[in-house]
Amino acid sequence: MSSASSVLVASSSFLYWIRKPSPFKFSKFPSTPSVTPSSPKCYRVVCRGGSPQPASFPDLSFALHDALESTGIDTSHAREARKSFVSQIKKLSDIERETSICINRCVDLGRTSLFIAAEDDSLISHSSVPLPVDAFLERLDDLSMGYCSHYNSACRSSRENFLESLEKYLYVKKGFRRSTAKNQAEPQALDLHSVLTHRSGSAVMLSLIHSEILKMLRLWGLLDFDVEIFFPHDPHGLPRAYDKQKSKESDQPHIMTVQMLLEEILRNLKDAFWPFQRGAADSLFLRAANAANCIDKFNGFEDSGYQLASTKAAQRRLDRGVWTSVHFGYMRRALSACERLILLRTDPKETRDYSILLYHCGLYEQALKFLKLYQDMKSSSAQNPSTDPVSNLEEDAVKKLIVRLNLIAMEEGWTRPWYVRNYLGNNSEPW
Repeated sequence: MSSASSVLVASSSFLYWIRKPSPFKFSKFPSTPSVTPSSPKCYRVVCRGGSPQPASFPDLSFALHDALESTGIDTSHAREARKSFVSQIKKLSDIERETSICINRCVDLGRTSLFIAAEDDSLISHSSVPLPVDAFLERLDDLSMGYCSHYNSACRSSRENFLESLEKYLYVKKGFRRSTAKNQAEPQALDLHSVLTHRSGSAVMLSLIHSEILKMLRLWGLLDFDVEIFFPHDPHGLPRAYDKQKSKESDQPHIMTVQMLLEEILRNLKDAFWPFQRGAADSLFLRAANAANCIDKFNGFEDSGYQLASTKAAQRRLDRGVWTSVHFGYMRRALSACERLILLRTDPKETRDYSILLYHCGLYEQALKFLKLYQDMKSSSAQNPSTDPVSNLEEDAVKKLIVRLNLIAMEEGWTRPWYVRNYLGNNSEPW
């Protein structure tokens, strides 16, 4: 039994083939023997019923959308995109989370990634119309359709020739390339709709596109063996498909699961748009805590003059209501990435990182709530105390921040308007 079949049996799923509103014509590929005019025109695979569903998500009362609404910004499109994102990840069972992206069924990864992009597009563009998710899904499916004209008898001669022809189609004929930038200088590398448009993307986006093409080719009968995607961990490698029967033990760390892919997409966004980009520590939390004066300057974490100036400049921009600038992060997108990572139920530290951003927003009550939630999750995990100096420094900063927030509550209560720092509003000042 193939890997795909075994996953379906384990999850007791039933598959339905959903016809798209604007199907493509297969008849324009008469030389392709596996696809005939009487074949289904174009379908996406969706799982219905039978698979174990996680419990309904608790109401975490995230702050971003409400804070933007309080400043007069319409967030209806952003809220709808978030709702659609949640509707997808709710389908993730424990089995599905650990399933390879090449064989997953219950979650439409292309659609889910586009919902992420649609929310962020609404947050930054304030467009009166939402991002056309279905149109970009058709563009993604069109890539699979385009391979049909590239498919010939030479591709069928061996599995290696088939996978090599697909690789040449994607990276040579279609010109997709990997971007090494993980910052705002090239944000199109981090959003699926932009990658489909500009054909330049991060390793995780290229892996997603590659896997979606493979799943469609399997559905159409052009792929009849198990394939895995080799996800590169170096800065320049390209994701490549390989025959799973010929996999080696060294390939295991390079297999991308559904959970890993979604986490990687969101963490790339979080890293790129974190408002405190400069600092001696690699930890995003420590950079933000440093800007809040919650870190003692010792243990090798002293900042250079340039880093101190950059941190102070970032804080001054936030205090003056400036929400973004080149290479200095974007608070809205950082907050939205944190909120979705929390919904994805990844590392409890995502809750901690979210709280430090809320503190910098002046949303003190919400910051304290999520910090306490982080401590509750950490204590319930029953992990041994860390001996890592960075982790210890982070925990010290958490304790200091909680003390400060409690003092703010005693001195001021929570009577201050929670959008007091208006950089979430419509301030277009570039610096």
